Amino acid sequence: MDLLALADFNLVARHEGFGRAARASGRPKATLSRRVSELEASLDLRLFERGGRALKLTEEGRALFERTSALLTDLEETASAIASRGQTPRGRLKISAPLLFSQTAMGKLAADFALKHPEVQLEVTTEDRPVDMVEEAYDLVIRVNPDPDESLVGRAFLRDRLVVVASPQVKPSTEGAPAPAVVRGRAEESETWHVATAGGPSAIAVRPVLSLSSLPMVRDAVRMGTGVARLPISLVSHDLAAGRLAHWGDVEGSEIALWALYPSRRLLSARVSAFLDHLREAFPDGSAEELARYVGNG
Repeated sequence: MDLLALADFNLVARHEGFGRAARASGRPKATLSRRVSELEASLDLRLFERGGRALKLTEEGRALFERTSALLTDLEETASAIASRGQTPRGRLKISAPLLFSQTAMGKLAADFALKHPEVQLEVTTEDRPVDMVEEAYDLVIRVNPDPDESLVGRAFLRDRLVVVASPQVKPSTEGAPAPAVVRGRAEESETWHVATAGGPSAIAVRPVLSLSSLPMVRDAVRMGTGVARLPISLVSHDLAAGRLAHWGDVEGSEIALWALYPSRRLLSARVSAFLDHLREAFPDGSAEELARYVGNG
């Protein structure tokens, strides 16, 4: 079997079209079409349904894609690892990172990495959804409290926790009335937040008055005195130190762990190893306070 033709087939299948595959790879569309046709002829199989607007895999095409995409990735990584032999990291490095970490720290991390490793073409995509590392061609993903996955390995490189904070002008009610709250995402009519304080466990009744889609937006609204909110300590530690926000307690059971993950069956390339080392150098302790110092005032 022609491995180059098989690689082109996987490229087209991954991008669900010759045009998108050509744009993503810089390869001529006509070349990709010809190579896939040659592969179909050599196998005596039709791999794509070409009718209509969308290009769809046939049953045989999907089976071939599922069985060969990981193998081709392994071959590429093996060749890259052998070629580098600990030398200068080079080539494309595609990373998926969650929204908040990207907004607060990833720009600085990526810039520092690019200056250290100019021969690596770093591409960072911001998203909170689960991604398929093989099908979407990611080399590394950063995720918050990921579910166990036998196909992935990695380590937690940062830890954070949630705290309840408010502007000093917002005072806890002495009569048990719910406090106005700023929340991320869909708001309930009322709820209770359980926190740990210096005086022991406590329960805070809240009534959401504002619902926002990102945590930096929530922080900004809380700074304005809109209400209380649950936010990562790394995002508000500077505000707490400066007296712009008051600490109402630590949210119980709210540990946040950021993991750097990569496929377990894949040899670690020099560029992925370099980025993991970069994370260790940036966050040697892996604490929320360290992240806050790295992020700065925001």
